[in-house]
Amino acid sequence: MSVETNNRSKEKGRTRGRIMSVAASLAVILPLALVSYHIGDLVPVATATTPTPVNANAPAPAPAPAAPPELTDLPPEVSVAPLKDAKGASFKLADFFGKVMVVNLWATWCGPCRREIPELVKLHKEFHSRGVEIIGLSTENPDASAEKVRKFIQDFQIDYRIGWAPVEVAAPLMQGHEAIPQIFVISRDGRILKRFVGFSAAYASQLKQVLEDALK
Repeated sequence: MSVETNNRSKEKGRTRGRIMSVAASLAVILPLALVSYHIGDLVPVATATTPTPVNANAPAPAPAPAAPPELTDLPPEVSVAPLKDAKGASFKLADFFGKVMVVNLWATWCGPCRREIPELVKLHKEFHSRGVEIIGLSTENPDASAEKVRKFIQDFQIDYRIGWAPVEVAAPLMQGHEAIPQIFVISRDGRILKRFVGFSAAYASQLKQVLEDALK
């Protein structure tokens, strides 16, 4: 009986020792685990990035081309270029030096041109006797558009000179701005006083004022 009691006491002692050992181990491991969790939670993991390769021998990008300066004078090659009107007569813009000129670049298919031309007809009636010459130059192919242009003249009752603008006239005037209609008001001595691109509701009164100033 005494031997059995002693054995039980020894077994309980060994069990308590194991429990204490495990508890001591846990006391060390748990704080480390918590610290490790929080560190991993707060500190981001660095990721490697691959730099974009740069070609040291690649040419520098070309600068954007500068816009051509605005025309201040009617180019000589434009003023003497041979033109032909809807009646088959030859002429050139230089024929009208000494007058104020209104040169209108237009086309029969152009919607804004259709709204603009009636205003030009009115201005021609008002200013022609005062020394203003209005000249409409179609940008269309003269051979393909001859009949359309003549019909257009009749339908809109145009009483000023209508002809065609060859490339050597249209290109220097437009300077890369290909939208039409375009109007150039040219002084008696060949200076370009004003350029209108497109058509707006305020256009007629503005053009009229430019003509009044040019005639002073």
